[in-house]
Amino acid sequence: MAGKEDLKLLGLLVSPFVIRVRMALSMKGLNYEYVEEDIFNKSELLIKLNPVHKKVPVLIHNGKPICESLVIVQYVDELFAGRAILPTDPYERATALFWAAYIEDKLSPAWIGILKAKAEEERAEKVKETLAAIEHVEVAFAKCSNGNAFFGGDSIGYFDIVLGSFLFWFEALRRMYGLEIINTSKTPLLAAWAERFRGSVEAKEVVPEADKAVQYANKLHAATAAAVKLVSSE
Repeated sequence: MAGKEDLKLLGLLVSPFVIRVRMALSMKGLNYEYVEEDIFNKSELLIKLNPVHKKVPVLIHNGKPICESLVIVQYVDELFAGRAILPTDPYERATALFWAAYIEDKLSPAWIGILKAKAEEERAEKVKETLAAIEHVEVAFAKCSNGNAFFGGDSIGYFDIVLGSFLFWFEALRRMYGLEIINTSKTPLLAAWAERFRGSVEAKEVVPEADKAVQYANKLHAATAAAVKLVSSE
């Protein structure tokens, strides 16, 4: 696309969904203004541009907002020239979109549920769901990668971004609860893939360290506990 583009991204450092967008923008070689949001005190701009969910990421392109991480990644890939993010082959593209939807429908709510669980029984159930989902993704990698380093082939592609954006949170869960979502014994292919993903230039540019996720999780838990205490005292 010719001409100077005005790109602004409303995001959050530890949001895996924001990381997807930042990786896509980086892979296209695009310059953009990054604005860090505070989800405890959301800006008027965020609420105005995403009134339905009031969540990040929001990409503002020439004054027009685009919301939801997977939608934004596809938008960026289709609109801007450069390295392709989604597969160009129709079948491979459909397969990548299918597994991305699986991640959003099954894996994402499961592992986030581990963080949000208020009781050990609830957390154990979410752990079970998470591990079951990741086993399916292990099988998917064996089929989709065709022996290559990444889901997208020899280099990082669409589905690598979708799943890889969760990896630093998976490490945070290991530190917080001793949980290994991806490991060499049960998911050896994904374990090797994860190491390659973490070591990639694309990931190193935007993915934070796991300790940032741990700190953020502790902040969320503290805020939740304070809210519960406030309600119980009224």
